[in-house]
Amino acid sequence: MAEPHTRPLSPHLSIWRWGPGMTVSILHRITGAGLSILGLGVLTWWLMALADGPEAYGTFTQAAAHPIGLVVLVGLTWAFLQHLFSGIRHLVMDSGAGFEININKRYALLTIIVSVLLTALLWAYLLGVIA
Repeated sequence: MAEPHTRPLSPHLSIWRWGPGMTVSILHRITGAGLSILGLGVLTWWLMALADGPEAYGTFTQAAAHPIGLVVLVGLTWAFLQHLFSGIRHLVMDSGAGFEININKRYALLTIIVSVLLTALLWAYLLGVIA
């Protein structure tokens, strides 16, 4: 009978410490899926409302101006910006840069911080809080 070969095993998730890079990677996938499903749904509804005329567009704008509609739109804005900055981070890493631990953590944290700040600034501007 042949003896089994000892091969290295894939590391289990329990030995890894949670870090910003893991968080951003997971957020990148979640925001991509959310933008694909919910974002395309809202975009389709908006375009159909534009094509159907003033009454349909009024219904859309009324739903978008509702507090739940605003939460959805703010969430989509954040998801877009988070996905964008995370994608830029991945592009930089694909070029071979940014793999040092401290730089990688800093860039991962920056994607989260910048996406939240830009979302807040954009919606503060759109809602007339800042001019």
